[in-house]
Amino acid sequence: MNVYILRHGEAEEGGSRVADRDRKLTAKGKRDLKEVLKVARDAETSPDVILTSPLRRAQETAAIAAEVLGCKEIIETRSLLPGANPEQVWKEICTDHKVDAILLAGHQPHLGSLIGVLLEAPVMVDVKKSSLLRIETHGKLGPPRGVLKWMLTPKLAKAE
Repeated sequence: MNVYILRHGEAEEGGSRVADRDRKLTAKGKRDLKEVLKVARDAETSPDVILTSPLRRAQETAAIAAEVLGCKEIIETRSLLPGANPEQVWKEICTDHKVDAILLAGHQPHLGSLIGVLLEAPVMVDVKKSSLLRIETHGKLGPPRGVLKWMLTPKLAKAE
């Protein structure tokens, strides 16, 4: 199974004016996402389903990914909230989603920890805003046994 990991794009600043859960993507964040996702689409990235954090910036990111990649199903999950246990995402994927390709839209550092879980490695990956990774996993029984296939950042997408 291909697991695509997408960090949300640049969002408006938090603080007293806007609650963290309600922060929207900026225009730059939307542009960066679209550039990355268009390159990914050209590389035949096509998730069967998108799982997203319930926070607004991740939901907006998932909606843009669905539009650019042609995915019709977006599911909100608390397992992609910033403070969630990264191992819970793998358990949810294995039990609830019978698909060949899935995209996860969420937040850092949660996604960086999740990548370590999927690769079965004690690593933390610095996932930049609007970046997309592809991890190929082998089987849904037991650990993910993942292999990192590629990572695409907005800077690389613009260079293309």
